[in-house]
Amino acid sequence: MIRRTILLLLALLAAPAATAQERAPIVLAAASMQEAMNDAATAWASGGHRRPVLAFAASSALARQVEAGAPADLFVSADVEWMDELQRRGLIAAGTRAVVARGQLVVVAPTGAGAVLFGGLRGPALARVLARGPVAMADPAAVPAGRYGEQALRRMGAWNAIAPHVVRAENVRAALALVERGVAPFGIVYATDARASARVRVVGVFPPRSHAPIVYPVARLARSRNRDGEAFRRFLLSPAGRAILERRGFSAR
Repeated sequence: MIRRTILLLLALLAAPAATAQERAPIVLAAASMQEAMNDAATAWASGGHRRPVLAFAASSALARQVEAGAPADLFVSADVEWMDELQRRGLIAAGTRAVVARGQLVVVAPTGAGAVLFGGLRGPALARVLARGPVAMADPAAVPAGRYGEQALRRMGAWNAIAPHVVRAENVRAALALVERGVAPFGIVYATDARASARVRVVGVFPPRSHAPIVYPVARLARSRNRDGEAFRRFLLSPAGRAILERRGFSAR
């Protein structure tokens, strides 16, 4: 997915000259927001606007593309840290940062598997269940979903037992795919990812206080001169935009 995102951005850079006002806004969004952002882009276009060009990858990969000068207008991150990094570098427009959605962290298994429902399992009991086989999760070293997962498992006293069995994926959707294909019997993903797939089922929900709050900040990039980009950002934060995200399982507040 990272390679596809890079190729898309390179293609946009090489495209015939079009002013920032003539082209559709370009949105870099966390992989976990694919369905929600596509729904929002379609709704926005139905109002007579240019449909935003959407590029999805891990927040870390997208933030690095912004740092490298990617020709984008909006960035939607799956955590605050990558947005903080861009803000420190002066790469987001002042006054445009806002939380657009919130999420929940869950454990999934293939739909056909006889996985035990975790219910209230904690610490050693949770570790024993997850240690039965590989656990797919986004790379905790760089990707927000992975960091949330490691935080939760550490707080529950299970990380040391599970860490040797972790299969690290480049983003949360890649981790989901490993579970869908049966490569890993368990995966740690967002509830919205699980909701988007008919091939997995939720077998456990992490307590909200076991990890940092899962928030999705949006901001306009400082280089952007596209008025539709700012208008689309405002649409995402409007009641209509938030309702679209909520239909995909995100919470607005």
